[in-house]
Amino acid sequence: MRVLIVEDEPYLAEAVRDGLRLEAIAADIAGDGDTALELLSINSYDLAVLDRDIPGPSGDEVARWIVDSGSGIPILMLTAADRLDDKESGFELGADDYLTKPFEMRELVLRLRALDRRRTHVRPPVHEVAGLRLDPFRREVYRDDRYVALTRKQFAVLEVLVSAGGGVVSAEELLERAWDENADPFTNAVRITVSSLRKRLGEPWLILTVPGVGYRIDTDAADG
Repeated sequence: MRVLIVEDEPYLAEAVRDGLRLEAIAADIAGDGDTALELLSINSYDLAVLDRDIPGPSGDEVARWIVDSGSGIPILMLTAADRLDDKESGFELGADDYLTKPFEMRELVLRLRALDRRRTHVRPPVHEVAGLRLDPFRREVYRDDRYVALTRKQFAVLEVLVSAGGGVVSAEELLERAWDENADPFTNAVRITVSSLRKRLGEPWLILTVPGVGYRIDTDAADG
């Protein structure tokens, strides 16, 4: 899951981002409306956490942009305003949930996970290739009918690779889609995660390395 946090209080925004990372949720920060709109236009997010009172285009304007874009990104309004009228206007703008400050980090995480589960009424398709079965809705992976326990990051990487249908996915793209924008582009995280994922899936190796290019799923891998 990748979340955009739109919050102009740096300490709060960073605390939320760090708290989400501990829950294996990637998060980017926008301190004003212009930055939020820019990030939304170039990145793919699963959820948006919006403070209504931010510099530049307001949180309300950002919410309208999200709704008008047709992206379907669920919106959680995060604000100090606790009046029912404020909440009503937020929901009318397209907010899916509302959390007032101060709040417990655990509650935010629970609400985000609930929104993510309700994100679509249509379950994403189950992917099956070379004896591998990946169910994005249940977040389960089976290899030759054997359940494979994966970390959230391993699952995210595998989902990107499987969705490519055998095509090559670069380390840069994996870093962009399974981590967040602050990930070090020179990190070994992708290589290490792919290596551990390959071992979890077992032989015959399902993830192939394309030297100098990236990684791909071996769609012709024989059953073990």
